[in-house]
Amino acid sequence: MIERRSEQKDSLNVEQVFDVFAKKYDAWYDKPFGKSAFNLEKACIESLCKNLKSPFLEVGVGTGRFAQALKIDYGIDVSSGVLKFAKEREIVAIRGKGENLPFVDSFFGTVFIIVTLCFVEEPFKVLKEASGVLKEDGAVILGLILKESPWASFYKEKGEAGNIFYRIAKFYSFEELKAMVEKAGLKIAEISSTMFQAPTEIPLHFEPPKTGYYEEAGFLAVKIGKANPER
Repeated sequence: MIERRSEQKDSLNVEQVFDVFAKKYDAWYDKPFGKSAFNLEKACIESLCKNLKSPFLEVGVGTGRFAQALKIDYGIDVSSGVLKFAKEREIVAIRGKGENLPFVDSFFGTVFIIVTLCFVEEPFKVLKEASGVLKEDGAVILGLILKESPWASFYKEKGEAGNIFYRIAKFYSFEELKAMVEKAGLKIAEISSTMFQAPTEIPLHFEPPKTGYYEEAGFLAVKIGKANPER
């Protein structure tokens, strides 16, 4: 893996939050609700993971929970605090921004961006950069909560009540997501949805993901590829 760019600008808001609260963020996944939500989200993402090409990269790898579970090789994150946990989970993780990926073009077979677009400064640039480092026949796998979901309203209220992570999150609508994907030279291939249960803080029961986009879903996995791949 060859680095192609090294310039970085710190994102004071998101970077500081995840540096300071990295341990708290990681511990959430071990709590009853966090564990149940993670299992639903992981199953939803896995439903789109058939025949993916390697190597794998996760943009916004965080503490490496998804990377470890999905056997993702490489990770990048702006926060050095969360990267300590990712490295302990044996992810090859480096510090950097999704808007300026320090990798050679067309290196990765699959790029995962899981619950990351809501925390970055320029989500379109993240998608554009992901397209740049992606092989022509590769795929980008997104995992996200959309603005129209009742869960987005629930999380927004929690942010207004003081939750530091939801306070800095920004949710996008399905139409906004489609526009960003198309502008980045990508196209949606498959969608899987989960978390149809009403927003709550108690553990969720497991439910199989459904194929397609549902406005009431709490979490979406989206598989996208290059709009005009070279043959």
